[in-house]
Amino acid sequence: MSHLKNMSIILVIAFVATIVERTDAVDHTVGDTTGWTNSAGAKFYSDWASNNTFKQNDVLVFNFVAGGHSVAEINKADFDNCNVNSTTNAITTTPARFTLNRTGDFYFTCTFPTHCQTGGQKLTVKVPASSSSTPPSATPPSSGTTPTSPTSGGTPSPSSPTQPGATPPSPGSATALVATFPTLIALVINLLL
Repeated sequence: MSHLKNMSIILVIAFVATIVERTDAVDHTVGDTTGWTNSAGAKFYSDWASNNTFKQNDVLVFNFVAGGHSVAEINKADFDNCNVNSTTNAITTTPARFTLNRTGDFYFTCTFPTHCQTGGQKLTVKVPASSSSTPPSATPPSSGTTPTSPTSGGTPSPSSPTQPGATPPSPGSATALVATFPTLIALVINLLL
């Protein structure tokens, strides 16, 4: 019986640790109050990315003028060349939400003609494999040049959202933790008694 209690306690602790880890997910509003626009330029978005630390399961929130911009995750080659012609997964309604659902590099651009090439409306973020607190590396690309940041394969994740609302709110909801925590505490107390 004692062995069963110990195993139950270990399982509860593992479950709580998983929930607490998920609560670390953060929503990042791309460009902060400037939002997602072609008037800010690639250096602006590169600087914004270098001043933020991204982790797996964080969410990028792109706010833009509906009908005037879009956002799509693309591969590195298309990012480097501002090739938006092959993009079929652009989100045109705002706010667009993308979950950083893996480690590595993510590449985003506006699919409106000239917004990437001329306006520099493109963003790359790196999600490091470790949970270190150092900011991601980002090299400011100037309009029409190739950024020098490292790559990890380059193709967008197949689970990237293609419709507005396809990415649920961050799994790190404080509400979920608050609702679950009293139940877990009661379970642990019952197991210990």
